[in-house]
Amino acid sequence: MTTPVYVHRVEGFGTVTVRPVDPEGDAPLLHGWVNEERAAFWGMVGTTVEQVRDIYAHLDSLTTHHGFLVGLDDEPVALLQTYDPAADRVSECYEALPGDIGVHLLVAPGTAPQPGWTGRLLTALVAFALRDHDRVVVDPDAANEKAIARMVRAGFELGPEVVLPEVDLPEVFIPEKKARLAFLTRR
Repeated sequence: MTTPVYVHRVEGFGTVTVRPVDPEGDAPLLHGWVNEERAAFWGMVGTTVEQVRDIYAHLDSLTTHHGFLVGLDDEPVALLQTYDPAADRVSECYEALPGDIGVHLLVAPGTAPQPGWTGRLLTALVAFALRDHDRVVVDPDAANEKAIARMVRAGFELGPEVVLPEVDLPEVFIPEKKARLAFLTRR
């Protein structure tokens, strides 16, 4: 298990920790999460444990993209990916600014037991993302109304609906995606 890079206490919620994904050790857990139908927007349904391990080992080798396992009081509750939008396909769809950080979030199945749970988790994760950045950029699937509504409730401003181009590299294939951009600027 890797050491947390961020710890944030949310009053009345618990202690949120963010640590780098351990591709070998975390692959079985993440495989279960990304293969659920509810995670279809994550784009990894149908992958094997080995493929999940390889995807996160590749991500771990990059300086611009990072995978994190998020815990709440030492229980894994979410998968967070951060990235430099200027080094990502999203930069083809908007003007990436210095100080931008892209974020993808997958809440683990069976979590969010009460209303407001995801919002409180987001409080800690936005604080993590904005530690060294000025603006958070998200690009949920345009059809993922729940994720878009959640971002709006968290204070994100909706941007345009865009088509993220396909990425076809030896290490990874990501299909074209219709996305809704949203932005949260440091206040």
